[in-house]
Amino acid sequence: MIAQGLDKLTYQTGFGNHFSSEAIPGTLPVGQNSPQECAFGLYAEQLSGSAFTAPRKDNLRTWLYRRHPSVGHGPFEAVPRPDLRPPDDTNSEVTPDQLRWRPDEASGSGLDFVQGLRPMCGSGSPLQKSGYQIYTYAFTEAMEDFCFCNADGDFLLVVQQGPLLIVTELGLLHVAPCEVCVLPRGMRFAVGSTDGALARGYVLEVFEGHFTLPDLGLIGANGLANPRDFEVPVAHPCSERQQHQGHRLIQKLGGRLFAAQQQWSPFDVVAWHGNYVPYKYDLRKFCPMNTVRVDHADPSIFTVLTCPSAVPGTAVADLVVFPPRWSVAENTFRPPYFHRNVMNEYMGLICGAYEAKATFKPGGSSLHVCMSPHGPDLTSYNAATAIDTRAPQRLPSSTMAFMFEVNHTPRVMRSALQSPHLDQEYRQCWQGFPVAKAFGGKATSDAKAIDQPAENGTGALPGGQAQKEEVKAETISSTG
Repeated sequence: MIAQGLDKLTYQTGFGNHFSSEAIPGTLPVGQNSPQECAFGLYAEQLSGSAFTAPRKDNLRTWLYRRHPSVGHGPFEAVPRPDLRPPDDTNSEVTPDQLRWRPDEASGSGLDFVQGLRPMCGSGSPLQKSGYQIYTYAFTEAMEDFCFCNADGDFLLVVQQGPLLIVTELGLLHVAPCEVCVLPRGMRFAVGSTDGALARGYVLEVFEGHFTLPDLGLIGANGLANPRDFEVPVAHPCSERQQHQGHRLIQKLGGRLFAAQQQWSPFDVVAWHGNYVPYKYDLRKFCPMNTVRVDHADPSIFTVLTCPSAVPGTAVADLVVFPPRWSVAENTFRPPYFHRNVMNEYMGLICGAYEAKATFKPGGSSLHVCMSPHGPDLTSYNAATAIDTRAPQRLPSSTMAFMFEVNHTPRVMRSALQSPHLDQEYRQCWQGFPVAKAFGGKATSDAKAIDQPAENGTGALPGGQAQKEEVKAETISSTG
């Protein structure tokens, strides 16, 4: 696995573009896709990510020009990995319990990326191309002389610890913590840790559709994840020596693994063009939008990528990020509110601290399923109700949390429910909330009325008038 010169890797930029790249000039055909004879004896091969007849805006495909066609490998043989099978009655359970897992600091040693995949929860069927599955990963070893191909769906990786070098058929991706990458269905790849140390993170696999940028609506033309910040590899064929080394191909289909042997490298693509590509994105480039006056915006305002379903406005899955930002809402409970959701929320913490959970640790994760109540813990609640909301508050640059918001209610893998890292005391963080005072009489509050300046101050009104501040009594506040 290549580890040198990663800082010199170059990328193409954009999202949804028709990209093209050639490692050797003249290897991309001009004016056609499949010449009678390709330059240098290369083979033209199309990789389709959608049906041929999909609408043009949804049509995904890439033409590869490679030294050997992908076909020609030996027969596939089953590889035992029953834990990777989709959730069903035999390996998983439905539970309304709020769940949290502590970081796994030990496992992963001596494992490669495929061996280090640990399914957490999911729903649906890869054979029916419906639903999703969520994993964590932890590994130390590079995928030498073998590659992985996921025929079940797209992989979205969230890197939490340890930078990755991902070799794909279209080129190289260096993906560091606080970055994410998408590896589309059928794309062959190999993953390694660039420093040889433990690499750890999260994976969202969607069995249907593909990730795209969310519509911005009234936000306008700019904001959130900007297309120009996505990076796509350039052609990087293997060396002559690597070309003739035997490779093992591991393919996931229907949640089962199969292996076949081939006598050439799968990473022999010299040139390519198309819009079905792997890509990466740095979450620190996200341009957040938020309320600038009152109330807490819904978390959908922080959507990075979405995988749409057939129901308008409802996603198969969303990637949502909670980045460093200013919090300025006045007379407002600023952390995420108490909530019961028709969707399902799987959260992870990449670094720093999460504003609504004082005890949530980097590398950990939590799951709140459909209509299970959740919200800030008591410590975070007390802190948020005590601050002076007339002053802005900066969430530190050292923090980054994310959420996979998914539509289908997940089944939780029994292995995850039996994990020693499952926090059996998680629900204790919501114990101790006092019951609100009995109604009757006038409610009191030290909160300042909306749009009023600090005590004894004046604020300019339309027409140049001045208004003296009046501290108004507020009713018992609702946190959503």
